Amino acid sequence: MIVEKGRTEYVPSWRAMQDFTRARTAATPDEIWLTEHPAVYTLGLAGRPEHVLDARDIPVVKTDRGGQVTYHGPGQAVAYVMLDLRRLGIGVKELVRRLEASAIDLLAGYGLEGHRRDGMPGVYVDNAKICAIGLRIARGCSYHGVALNVDMDLEPFSRIDPCGYPGLAATRLADHGVDDKIAVVQQRLGESLARILA
Repeated sequence: MIVEKGRTEYVPSWRAMQDFTRARTAATPDEIWLTEHPAVYTLGLAGRPEHVLDARDIPVVKTDRGGQVTYHGPGQAVAYVMLDLRRLGIGVKELVRRLEASAIDLLAGYGLEGHRRDGMPGVYVDNAKICAIGLRIARGCSYHGVALNVDMDLEPFSRIDPCGYPGLAATRLADHGVDDKIAVVQQRLGESLARILA
């Protein structure tokens, strides 16, 4: 089930994901939450504060997903995947592969070639990252998910080492001639995820 959340604050969204995952049972349907956040840096469980070079006025939140530091902001399509992996019969590596495949599928629909990089989860166009992935698995269920850069200000990425990699370039759909609004891209991302995760 796809749930459109609109623009939400990061911390309440994170807490809602935790609450949903704690409360779910074997019969709880899986959900994909589509949202967009105000500007925030998030540090994953492996995140090192020194990878935040100059946060300035952007809050930094230590969260419980895997991975290092990333940036969320207006113009980025975020999809949180609330899935029972045991019921789907997949592990976390296969989930990451399917999340990447969903973003690659969406990009192909716009005539863009997205690709993976070994040891660096996410999706890239040329050598710049366009989609980040971060997950938490609790009691066999996932939360957090994917963040796809649509038409956002990329400058805040220059103030961190994205995903722990100094100088990692970021890109967005708007840089590649895509002028669809965020709501359209979110809908397409949700549909691609629902199809590939089924």
